[in-house]
Amino acid sequence: MKAYEYRHIVSFEETNLVGNVYFANHIRWQGRVREMFIRDYASDVIDALGQGLSLVTTRISCEYFQELFALDEVLIKMYATQITQNRVTMKFDYLRVRKDNTEELIASGEQQIASMMKEGTAMRPTPLPQSLRLALNEFEI
Repeated sequence: MKAYEYRHIVSFEETNLVGNVYFANHIRWQGRVREMFIRDYASDVIDALGQGLSLVTTRISCEYFQELFALDEVLIKMYATQITQNRVTMKFDYLRVRKDNTEELIASGEQQIASMMKEGTAMRPTPLPQSLRLALNEFEI
């Protein structure tokens, strides 16, 4: 299985008073990984977003197994699990990278997006941009 990988170092601002990562950051990181994937593999989609295309999140989740703390290194792996005409579902694995370079699964998430086109104040489903579909095919499980 080929995964799109994004590395992140947890900052102090991402932690709460107890010292662990605030749970909502995992969801925020999913969006970041998705954006970096588009930048790296389907950059023409960025222009399309300025011309009425919207990638609307329709479903998002995260299941937590372990806590993360400030300065932990996290490897987030993204896979496409289902691609339809105008939707894609992605899986995210969050792995803590230890000093010895071993990895520990600390959370797993899922996100579904729909490709929509703005028409005035309305939105209508539109096929996923071809470059995005082709790129996601490389990471489909």
